[in-house]
Amino acid sequence: MSIRKPDALLGEYSPERFLRDYWQQRPLLIRNAWPGFSSPISPEELAGLACEEGVTSRLVLEKGGAYPWEMRFGPFAEDEFTSLPETHWSLLVQEVDRLIPEVADVLQPFRFLPNWRIDDVQISYAPAHGNVGAHVDSYDVFLLQAEGSRRWQISHEPLGEDEEAFVEDADVRILKEFSPDEEWVVEPGDLLYLPPRVPHYGVALERCMTYSIGFRAPSQAELLQAAGASTEDLIPQDARYQDPAPPPRSHAGEITAAEREELRTLLRTALASDERLDKWLGTYLTRPTRGSAPPLPEERVLPSHIVNAVRNGGRIRRSAVAHFSHISHDDGRVTLFVCGRSYDLTGEAAEMARVLTSADRLDSESLGPFLDRGQLVLFLVDLANEGYLYLDQSE
Repeated sequence: MSIRKPDALLGEYSPERFLRDYWQQRPLLIRNAWPGFSSPISPEELAGLACEEGVTSRLVLEKGGAYPWEMRFGPFAEDEFTSLPETHWSLLVQEVDRLIPEVADVLQPFRFLPNWRIDDVQISYAPAHGNVGAHVDSYDVFLLQAEGSRRWQISHEPLGEDEEAFVEDADVRILKEFSPDEEWVVEPGDLLYLPPRVPHYGVALERCMTYSIGFRAPSQAELLQAAGASTEDLIPQDARYQDPAPPPRSHAGEITAAEREELRTLLRTALASDERLDKWLGTYLTRPTRGSAPPLPEERVLPSHIVNAVRNGGRIRRSAVAHFSHISHDDGRVTLFVCGRSYDLTGEAAEMARVLTSADRLDSESLGPFLDRGQLVLFLVDLANEGYLYLDQSE
């Protein structure tokens, strides 16, 4: 089932105005942002996913568990759902966009934000009174109500990490103190945007399902840790500290200002090659998250499969596991990044790279101009046989 995109996801707000006045600044509720939204997956199907190996899922039981706020991790057995209480619990399944292509389509209206920032689509289901407690997230999130109604309470003032205090002995990080200053009841199609660190608390008023579209924001520590593990890619040679003709030392225990500056310069120049650093960033930012990897095709893809499928009304889809991004260079080259790999491309291949990362649909309209170029088709074939692209002839 294909998803019909909303005409204006942000309602009266243009993407420019939203990014200028709200993004990472303050919450925004958009009523009926997605009119007639119909979830491509039912609560029962969501529970089925939570029973599968390799799917990240959790059950949070405020009441009715072994103790208050018990958290259970999947995969679950089917009888675990039939034995749950009637109220006060929530099921959360992460990366549903990686599992259901139609759920991945939900991301398309959010493409006014960069691909590399998108983390995943988490879907939660809850009966009446189901919730995961008052909490904060360290990332931007859009909460799309898919079914039923939920009451959201928020505090507009972001909470610093040093200000957090949690309920003791709870499996989930629930704020010990929460003083909301605004409250809404959201209905299907409503969209709530929350910047990082804004305390929020959502309680199901009836059987309901909520889509959480999260946007990653690497911390300084994460970048440094990842860079430290990739020194061979980042640092072309092992330059060493030098101090020719130093003056005699009267205080042998001192690290002088000149020495400190030389050492700082050594660290700075280690990353002096912007192009080398950019290539590392592209591969780092497009690596699969949570250890997932795109599935390989059941049968080897041939050039004729690509050409015939697209020209006969089908399309190619990007694997939701394989992040696609690119960097444009001043000389016209494009470096394409897919699933942690990089490809340096020129000419028509560079033009096609921009299409692969940014086009709404990879169909005859967007890819048609490249299908007469044998080398470009072979490149698409290589990406498909790696599992990064796959054929979709369902429409």
